[in-house]
Amino acid sequence: MADKARLAILISGTGTNMAALLYAARAADCPFELALVASNNPDAAGLKLAEAEGVPVFAQSHRGMTREDHDQLMHEALVLSGAHFVALAGYMRILTPGFVSKWQGRMVNIHPSLLPKYKGLHTHQRALDAGDNHGGCSVHLVTPELDDGPVLGQTQVAILPGDTADTLAARVLIAEHQLYSRCIARLVRGETTGSAEVSIGG
Repeated sequence: MADKARLAILISGTGTNMAALLYAARAADCPFELALVASNNPDAAGLKLAEAEGVPVFAQSHRGMTREDHDQLMHEALVLSGAHFVALAGYMRILTPGFVSKWQGRMVNIHPSLLPKYKGLHTHQRALDAGDNHGGCSVHLVTPELDDGPVLGQTQVAILPGDTADTLAARVLIAEHQLYSRCIARLVRGETTGSAEVSIGG
């Protein structure tokens, strides 16, 4: 296909969603390619995988830095990589409004709940405690407010009798790995802007 959009991924840990995006990008018809994998954790396991797969990496610990200064360094690394879009994949940092504004409409996150339900942490346990029939995941555009941007896609995941937060999380992660690349592909192609929710599955 024609020139592919360049996608940078921010991670803090193992980077399983990063890996899913990396391998999705290998498909000939995928409209994006990986420009960079960057992390606030120099020891993040996902960096080692990215390096082994030939993807450029950047790491800068946030320790001892202001949030603004760290975000600026990350922004500069993203720009230097030539990234057009940014995907958060287990990036455990609350981003400054200044950083978010620089990538408005071009930065996405995947969240392990059916937003607007259960923003923040412990999403699977909260779904179980509420007696929900389904958990799931959502891909959304990033805005300054946590987990509040327009939803680009969702996948429902059935909650089974006897599920724990861990067993539910494991199945939701499989759904995340499928959903994230599809939503990014649609965004890159200009097929969605987050103005309307796209329901997938369930």
